[in-house]
Amino acid sequence: MRFFKATCLFILSLTNIFAVHANEESVHYEVFFSKQLNEERRILVKLPKDYFSNTEKTYPVIYLPGSKDDLSLLTGLLSRLVEQKAAPEVIIAVIENTDRTRDLTPTVNQDPRGPVGQGGGGDKYLNFVEMELIPRMDKTYRTHDYRIFSGSSIGGLLVIHALHSRPHLFQAHLAFSPAVWWGARTTVQEAKKFISKTKHFDNYLYMNIGEEGGEMREVYDDFHSFLQNNKPSDLKLVTDVFPNVAHALTTPAGLFNAYHSLFLPMQMPMSAYIGNPTSIDLYYKRLSSQWGIVTIPPEANVRQIGYNLINQQKFESAIEVFKHNIKLHPDSADAQYGLAYGYEMNGNLQAALKQANIALEVVDKEHPYFSFFVNAQARLSSEVAKPK
Repeated sequence: MRFFKATCLFILSLTNIFAVHANEESVHYEVFFSKQLNEERRILVKLPKDYFSNTEKTYPVIYLPGSKDDLSLLTGLLSRLVEQKAAPEVIIAVIENTDRTRDLTPTVNQDPRGPVGQGGGGDKYLNFVEMELIPRMDKTYRTHDYRIFSGSSIGGLLVIHALHSRPHLFQAHLAFSPAVWWGARTTVQEAKKFISKTKHFDNYLYMNIGEEGGEMREVYDDFHSFLQNNKPSDLKLVTDVFPNVAHALTTPAGLFNAYHSLFLPMQMPMSAYIGNPTSIDLYYKRLSSQWGIVTIPPEANVRQIGYNLINQQKFESAIEVFKHNIKLHPDSADAQYGLAYGYEMNGNLQAALKQANIALEVVDKEHPYFSFFVNAQARLSSEVAKPK
């Protein structure tokens, strides 16, 4: 409970601090007639702060059924993640609701606990998104092909429906307290069928639930258990349970974890290293697909992984990482000396001196640690010269 309170305070503070970013200069309105829905639709498009100053950059897009109120909350959170290089800048497309129940439910409801006879327009709505909105966004704005679909309650239900019915459309799905009881559980049943026959699914799914009980909780728990036991390879599943949080508050409660777990931070965490330097390349390849920029593993980040392995007394593994860093950054004195440090920590002073000499050859005299390289080379020379 204390975690939830802290999370809510954090989110509310973000909303206050960063609401200024959702101003008219960065928000654009797309209003057009949808042939799929046979009505005019209004789209609220929030552009990143650097959109007009960096004209070569492309961005992932978050598609969100909702309203301007949803935009302020999401903008605040993402701004903080971007500041910490824990997420890329994004474009947010808020699809303003007209008839929420009609549009966001895949089937007509016959359960007397809900609006009987209503709903069933989910596939028409997804047709509108896939055939009209996404092409319009791609034509009008500098997007790239990493798309996120987010919704809460029946919007979360539609997110799950999209995951199994159009698995190609979005690379990440966020379902906050999805109304999985709707329509005699049809959406969950179809999702289970899809998961059961899918061996590989490179995607991301976030789900959460609050204090809901009864059939809602029963169906959610069953689906959650099924996903855990039958998850396809490469599907990243992240879930939260907030026992004392009302249904309407599960979005702010889960927002941070949903996006913090989705986006790969620019600095690769040690937990992503799986014992082989190729995992570093794979990490930054996936990061590039999210961020929309080709990102070579940064020299300092790779070197830090090597240092962490040294601290764990895994000297041979560290040396492999330092060698990989040199392949990526052969002209970097820091990368060259990283390997020297690895050799020294492993007790191979001759190899350490040889590598320190290479680092000294490539280091610029204006380097802030030039004197360190000189002193390190002299120290290693002295150690090697000592009689055995």
